Amino acid sequence: MVRTPLTPEERERGERLGRLLREARGGRSMTEVAAHAGISAETLRKIETGRAPTPAFFTVAALAGALGLSMDELAHRCALVGLDVTAA
Repeated sequence: MVRTPLTPEERERGERLGRLLREARGGRSMTEVAAHAGISAETLRKIETGRAPTPAFFTVAALAGALGLSMDELAHRCALVGLDVTAA
């Protein structure tokens, strides 16, 4: 199956998600957060850097739970286009 290329907006949304997760992780290590979420540190690294801009829903849900984030707030902040999400 051939995957449709991502649009610039989808790539930007993935980068916003990565920034939000990185900020929420704060001083905790990638390894610690990834283990708590049940994913690999490499998967978390790819998401945080935008190299995996469309992670699976359950991966995002597990990360949100590990970081104490609301899925509603996370979805809302990732959907904001052209705005500084750190101020939202």
